[in-house]
Amino acid sequence: MYDVVLLTLGSERDAPGGGCGSGGACCGGADETAPGKPEERCETPRVPVLACADALTARGARVETVTARSDAEIDEVLARLDGPPRSDGLSWPDPDSKTRLVIATASDGQLRAVVRRLVRRYAPPPSRRPADLSAGRTVPDLPAVGVLPLDPARGGTQRDLVAQLGLPRDPAAVAAAVLDGTARRLDLLRNDGGSVTLDGALLGAADDAGRPLHWRARVEVDDVVLSDGEDPLMACAVGNAGGYARLDDVVLLADPDPADGRVEVAVAVPVVTRSALGRKRVRLEIRRARGRAVAVVPRDGKVPFLDDGVEGELSRKRSWWTEAGAWAVWTG
Repeated sequence: MYDVVLLTLGSERDAPGGGCGSGGACCGGADETAPGKPEERCETPRVPVLACADALTARGARVETVTARSDAEIDEVLARLDGPPRSDGLSWPDPDSKTRLVIATASDGQLRAVVRRLVRRYAPPPSRRPADLSAGRTVPDLPAVGVLPLDPARGGTQRDLVAQLGLPRDPAAVAAAVLDGTARRLDLLRNDGGSVTLDGALLGAADDAGRPLHWRARVEVDDVVLSDGEDPLMACAVGNAGGYARLDDVVLLADPDPADGRVEVAVAVPVVTRSALGRKRVRLEIRRARGRAVAVVPRDGKVPFLDDGVEGELSRKRSWWTEAGAWAVWTG
């Protein structure tokens, strides 16, 4: 039978708004920063975690719940997925491990935080690339993980990765997938900033009223130039999955596929045209391309972006490249 670790991230991790759950409250309990309240370490797991642990235990699994509040604490958990020592001294995942990992997530950013540490643990230095590492990859097949959503399914067009992939949300169904399901391998986007992307990134800026602001950048996908850096851009989407396929009513990414080995990229460019009567009109031109890698070079200072729901600013060249089938999720 399996040993299962149910890993929850503490409030200071990557969740939008700074919390590991809704409203910035860790574990779904009290707000640790509430005035007049003593600091609360919030070690009591949230209800979905307890329900999943009960379901796993009922099936005979040995279950441990862990709340990690630092990269080092995440790494301690991931070390349990290591294989036997290798002659080259590299840390390598055990393909036959009897330990399985379930990540309890309140956001795609939290899931990304753990996968990023998996990459850091198992990616060999370029100077020590082993012969058994697949061509076109910089990491081995990462261990499959179970994903336990802590918040309700999102409505509207902005769906989380669990919804996009059709993964179970019910704790008992997650437990069944981890113990009896199959590993579904998915593409991973690595970038030269040292991080990873599971879903996608959306680059662009808006004013206080939410109106898009124009910015410039050179955007290149493999050998295809979508923008030479002179065009005014309203948005740029870098898609592994479909979380940023649409911007309001505009379709940016036509058919993103998280398992096709390619990244889909789109830029939205406002183009001025004139009617037969000389009236000026602005239409939005969407330029798309697919490839193995994309590079974005901003021309106008810092460009805000969302990457797996985590906010940031891009001030210099950023490159993403596809690691086909590098990570995996347990699915029923």
